[in-house]
Amino acid sequence: MFEGETDSVVAPAYDGEVGILTGHAPLMALLGDGPLRLGSGSGRRFTVSGGFMRVLNDQVRVVTEKAAPSN
Repeated sequence: MFEGETDSVVAPAYDGEVGILTGHAPLMALLGDGPLRLGSGSGRRFTVSGGFMRVLNDQVRVVTEKAAPSN
């Protein structure tokens, strides 16, 4: 649903929110249900449900069972 650059990602990990900024260490996290926010301020928002997130080499990949744009 989104491919591009952003300055931050906040995702609903299975056990709480996780924030990702440039230079973040490699990470794998299970996702729960909730908002996925891209960019600071009025960036893009999605509602996701389940799946996982991988952070590697300043790239974030989210694979989720359900995703929808959100306001």
